[in-house]
Amino acid sequence: MKRRFAIRTHARMGICLVTGLMLWLGLSSFAFQKEKKPPMTTHASGTFDVKMTPQPAEEGVAIGRFSLDKQFHGDLEGTSKGEMLAISSAVPGSAGYVAIEQVSGKLNGKSGTFALQHTGTMTRGAGQLSITVVPDSGTGELVDLSGKLDIKITEGKHFYEFDYTIAPVP
Repeated sequence: MKRRFAIRTHARMGICLVTGLMLWLGLSSFAFQKEKKPPMTTHASGTFDVKMTPQPAEEGVAIGRFSLDKQFHGDLEGTSKGEMLAISSAVPGSAGYVAIEQVSGKLNGKSGTFALQHTGTMTRGAGQLSITVVPDSGTGELVDLSGKLDIKITEGKHFYEFDYTIAPVP
């Protein structure tokens, strides 16, 4: 009887010890996990050169089609290739365009590719433009890239301002 009691007591102590150890390991790993911080927004700026080449239009359609070739300089060093569709209305200064381009290069030293989506309208000379990174289009060191790019044209020279984040890899 004493022997059975001793075996049960040792077994219970062993179970308690293992359970306690597992609980401690679980809680300690929880305590040592780093707090996840939202990704920090980074800014890139520079200039770019663009070559727009008209493509054959479909007969009877007022939509213009262009191929795009760009060379980026500054915080973004690289190239892009893309396609653009545009249309003008009968009212002077009113038009719209959409474009997609694939960018390849280094963004503040990080290499990879990503895609940009453009949507632009002009209403009687007043323009509105949105250029965003296509979700999940980043590769290489630019995986999980998101952001918005602005374009300014001054005296025929093209400038970009790019606010972006790269989510940390878990």
